[in-house]
Amino acid sequence: MTLDQDLTQFMQKLQDPWFVAGFIALAIRTLVWKGLALWRAAKNNSLPWFVALLVLNTSGILEIIYIFFFSKKKEQQV
Repeated sequence: MTLDQDLTQFMQKLQDPWFVAGFIALAIRTLVWKGLALWRAAKNNSLPWFVALLVLNTSGILEIIYIFFFSKKKEQQV
């Protein structure tokens, strides 16, 4: 395939509303998980995790792993 054919196929995909909706949904999902994970890493003073989460883009996978397995849960004060 040539570059022109690849570009034409990509432009056709951008015309598909399901493709665009899926892309937007994935972007929103990633932003939500990244925001939650960065907030928790900052709250826990975990600089290495904060930097890794900020730099690496894993579509939310690394963020979910951090939130559920590696972050400390602060005990709630009554």
